[in-house]
Amino acid sequence: MKTLMIAAAVFLLSMVPALAQEVPKPQAETPEKKESPKSEEKPAEKPAETPKTAEIDKAAPDFTLKNARGEEVKLASFKGKFVVLEWVNFDCPYVRKHYDAKDMVTLQKKYREKEVVWLQICSSAKGKQGHFEGDALKERIAKEGCDEAFYLLDEDGAVGGAYKARTTPAMYVIDKEGVLRYMGAIDSIRSAKQEDVAKATNYVSAALEELLAGKAVTTRETKSYG
Repeated sequence: MKTLMIAAAVFLLSMVPALAQEVPKPQAETPEKKESPKSEEKPAEKPAETPKTAEIDKAAPDFTLKNARGEEVKLASFKGKFVVLEWVNFDCPYVRKHYDAKDMVTLQKKYREKEVVWLQICSSAKGKQGHFEGDALKERIAKEGCDEAFYLLDEDGAVGGAYKARTTPAMYVIDKEGVLRYMGAIDSIRSAKQEDVAKATNYVSAALEELLAGKAVTTRETKSYG
């Protein structure tokens, strides 16, 4: 009997490791990874771009040209003022119409007194009609009653190309924010006759008067002639 009890005890003791191995160990729970909310990134605002060519109600293409004195003149430096750009060739019959009638010079003086910047631009290349330089240029400017400080030289035609100025005169009116508000002809009668000046509607004068009065420009674009 005693022998049986000892054998039973030995058997039970031998089973303990096996039972211990069968008991599954509790596994530690892996905490769920919570993704931090991503902040919505707003795309960076692009600054307003100046168009490569002139467009109504868009920023006028900026430029830097030398005047008849050899000084650099930058369009952007006149921001805060109304600006007129006049493409000129003193020997063009359509330009002569307005200079012989004295209306172009009269308009320049009238609006400069109202703090409008009036720039003349000559895109005639060397050797071409309307091109002058040095003392000959200054003498011609004085003869026409203009101001050499506001007469700009665009000999390679780059600025003329940006403004699509294919005739003389070709006219542009820019507001105080640098936005192009009028482009096209000087007036409504497409001729080289001096007597037509008084009968025509001057688009540049009309645009300037509306802008100076705080109004929108009625006639914003016409086809230039010359």
